[in-house]
Amino acid sequence: MASDTPIELKHLHTLLALKRTGSLTRAAMALHVTQSALSQQIKFLEDHYGITLFLRKTSPVIFTPAGKRLLQLAEHVVPALQAADRDLYQFADGQRGVLRVTLECHTCYEWLMPVMDAFRKKWHDVEVEIVSGFQSDPVGLLLQDRADVAIVDEVEETENLVHHHLFEYEMLGVLPVNHPLAARPWLEAEDFADKTLITYAVPEERIDVIRKLLKPAGMAVRRKTTELTMAIVQQVASERGIATLPVWAVANYAQKGYVTTLPITEHGLFSDIWLAALPEKSGIDYVNDFVAIVREHHAGMRSH
Repeated sequence: MASDTPIELKHLHTLLALKRTGSLTRAAMALHVTQSALSQQIKFLEDHYGITLFLRKTSPVIFTPAGKRLLQLAEHVVPALQAADRDLYQFADGQRGVLRVTLECHTCYEWLMPVMDAFRKKWHDVEVEIVSGFQSDPVGLLLQDRADVAIVDEVEETENLVHHHLFEYEMLGVLPVNHPLAARPWLEAEDFADKTLITYAVPEERIDVIRKLLKPAGMAVRRKTTELTMAIVQQVASERGIATLPVWAVANYAQKGYVTTLPITEHGLFSDIWLAALPEKSGIDYVNDFVAIVREHHAGMRSH
């Protein structure tokens, strides 16, 4: 409040106690002060403004229009201050806050939504925001304080970040239903020779099958790119190429018979999902529990 305003928080508490108890005597007892001290508070305000706040010798207390106006202020301000006080303690204890999530992977929405639902049910006082769109530099958003956590597929070695391993998942080869390779038990590097690889529109070093299998085998890659998982599946089903997708992203399409999926190599091609955060954010209770909820939802997949 402005320095020339005589109204203090104790005055507002006094008025609320007067309304609640109906008398100065009971209000003083409720506030653990003397009746004389309470009377002095009231008189101070009345003298300053030249008003009367309530009618004396009435039971219960009857407020004047001026008293009702000040009581209205008290009924608005005191609960708001109490709520803010409670919220600040909850912020300090990691019980309340905002969790802004940014994603590096195109297909993470597939598994993230059920996780978010479970998180919201447990952390009612934490507002969850997903930074819209695919982010090519999610770590940059963390450093700019535009996001609190980033879902990434690689660990960036830096002292500025803490990484939590979420889970390991399998990348599958995606083929047309009647493709000659569909009869194989798995795909090898040479099976991609002279094939068009349909991928997301990201650099080659971000594509696991290229980085982990084809490049080490010295194989050239012919790519066709698109932005959506559905578009990749549609183009594979139309025999315009083959693809590789995370197991969760393609499972539904394979179950419906739109495409066929195969392991990549005899032992499979596996990748990792990590959560990256600044050290000060990583220690917050609800961030740690978000990690635990993700791991719990993907207990069927391998996690460290």
